[in-house]
Parts: sequence; structure tokens; C-alpha cells
Amino acid sequence: MSISEPTPCCPPIFAERLRKTDAEELAAAFRAVADPARLRLLSLIAAQPGAEACACHLIKPVGLSQPTVSHHLALLHAAGLLERERRGSWVYYRIVPARLAALRDALALPIPAEAAHGKRRERARA
Repeated sequence: MSISEPTPCCPPIFAERLRKTDAEELAAAFRAVADPARLRLLSLIAAQPGAEACACHLIKPVGLSQPTVSHHLALLHAAGLLERERRGSWVYYRIVPARLAALRDALALPIPAEAAHGKRRERARA
């Protein structure tokens, strides 16, 4: 009697394995957005022209104190989700699209090759 390789019960979770450092970076970014106030701040900034806003314009819409808003913005910046630029006495924050895309892509289900090919055909017909 020979022992054969076990038959896998299901396909792997990810198409490729997530490296430890990538997982740690993603987890830090997800922790940063795991707060309603920070999600609102990201949404407010993203809705502005150029996806950029002065910190002074974000205090009233979220209904939090200036130090609290500054703390949330600093956490989003540290997670790489926002860039900041000092202009005189004001600080402007800008969305980092590639970083938000990385979070989206980390949660996206892989599209099977057949489905992707079918969607391309549907778009070509339209």
C-alpha cells in the first residue's frame, strides 16, 4: 500500500501568498480605516477637488475637536493613506490613490480567467 499526496479540499485563499511584511503593512492600513471618524475624513478629502483638503476645513464636518481631527489625520498619514503638505500655517492632506487601491485589491475576490474573458467580450459588444 502506498501513501499518495492528499487531495486538496478547496482552492487556496489567495492566488499568491501574502508576504509577512505585506500583511503587516496592510493590517496597519486596515487598522487606520477601522474607525468611523477616519473613514469620514477620508471620504471628505476624497470628495474635494484634487482629493485634497486643508485640515482646518475638516473639523466642523466631522464634529470633532481640532486636536482629535489632527490625531486622526496623523494616523491616516502614518498608514500611508494620506500625504500632507504645509502651506504657511496650514496643513493640506491629499489622498494616496495607490494605497487605497492596495486595500481594495487585498479584499477583492480573484476573477477566474473565463469570467474575465467573458466580461471583455461583453464590453466589446456594447
